[in-house]
Amino acid sequence: MTSIDLTTCRLRSWREGDEEPLSRHASNRNIWNWVRDFFPYPYTLRDATSWVRSNKTYQLPTNLAIEVDGEAVGNVGYTVRDDLYRYNAEVGYWLAEPYWGRGIVTEIIPVMVNYIFNNTQVNRVFACVLDGNVGSMKVLERAHFRHEATLLKGAIKNNRFVDEHIYAILREEYLQQQGQLS
Repeated sequence: MTSIDLTTCRLRSWREGDEEPLSRHASNRNIWNWVRDFFPYPYTLRDATSWVRSNKTYQLPTNLAIEVDGEAVGNVGYTVRDDLYRYNAEVGYWLAEPYWGRGIVTEIIPVMVNYIFNNTQVNRVFACVLDGNVGSMKVLERAHFRHEATLLKGAIKNNRFVDEHIYAILREEYLQQQGQLS
C-alpha cells in the first residue's frame, strides 16, 4: 500500500473504512461546483463504496486519499491520456471544505507531480481549473505550473458556460527545479 507522510497530511491508498468519511466530506455543493460533473452530488454512501472498491489497490495507485487526523478528507489523483496525448497526465484533487486554506493542497501538488514523474513515462502534467477557482490557480502556480491557455466558455457547469484555465508543467521544467538538469 502506498503511503506518503507530509507535514499537513498523509497521502495513502484508499481502503475499507473510508466510505463513511468520504461520503460525508464529498457531499458538499461547494466542492462539486469546482469539479467535473462525473463527481456525484449529493455524494452517497453507495458512491463512496464504489469509489473505494475501484481504487483499492496494492499496486501503484493513481488516486490517493488525503488523510488528516486519521480520516480521509479528500483525493488527489491523475489520469494518463491516450493516443496522441499518451505522455500527458491530468492531475485532479478535492479537499473537504473545513480543511481549505490550511496549505494542504499546496503541499500535496508538488509531491504528486514527483510521484507521477518518478512512476510513469509522462512528459507533461496538467490541470484544468474552472474560472473563479482562484485557490486552485494559486496552488498550481506555487507548484511551478504555467498557465498555458484559457478555453473561453470551454466548459459547462451549473448550466452555465464557463472559461477553463489550463495549467501545466513539463518533465524537463520539473527536473530543472529539482536541480537534476542544467
